[in-house]
Amino acid sequence: MSDFVLITGGARSGKSRFAELLAAHPGLPVTYIATAQVYDEEMALRVKKHQDQRPAHWGLVEEPLALSSVLERHAQNKGVLLVDCVTLWLTNLLLAHYPAEDHLTEQEYTRALHRLEQKILEQVRIVARIARDITPQVIMVTNEVGDGIVPDNPLSRIYRDLAGRANQILGQSAQQVYSVVAGYPTEIKAAGQALLDSLRREDA
Repeated sequence: MSDFVLITGGARSGKSRFAELLAAHPGLPVTYIATAQVYDEEMALRVKKHQDQRPAHWGLVEEPLALSSVLERHAQNKGVLLVDCVTLWLTNLLLAHYPAEDHLTEQEYTRALHRLEQKILEQVRIVARIARDITPQVIMVTNEVGDGIVPDNPLSRIYRDLAGRANQILGQSAQQVYSVVAGYPTEIKAAGQALLDSLRREDA
């Protein structure tokens, strides 16, 4: 069974740097699974910065969509798989299958968005199960995209909700969940689970 770790936080919180330190700590082979797709110069610079800060001897797999397949291919590896990041993967899935609004009524469009969200969340559940069950340690980096204003368009709103629900699914499967704020990580699952358990006992 994998020691599955989920690391979340806001933009520029230091979560990727913490994930890289955590991945390197055991001294085992590390495979970096990059989900980013480069569409413009700004994204290319972001990718280059990540490449420069991680060790050159780490393995690299670039996969924007089929994350479950990558995890399964490495299921027997004795090492660490570092996925950075979950929310880019969700973005890729959402944009790859986003329904065109042309020729759809508002009701049809809403139903299509709901079906798409459910399909993506099912992929998240599959990834969560694989990450929990395979041999290598799996570390995933994600983002808290809902800590801001309510987006003003349907695509952004569904993405915000999708990311929040996906994080909950992954957090439930992970052995450890860290929140990174201002560069400092805090393990939140153990304390949070203890609180939930105590509240449920009181309600019983």
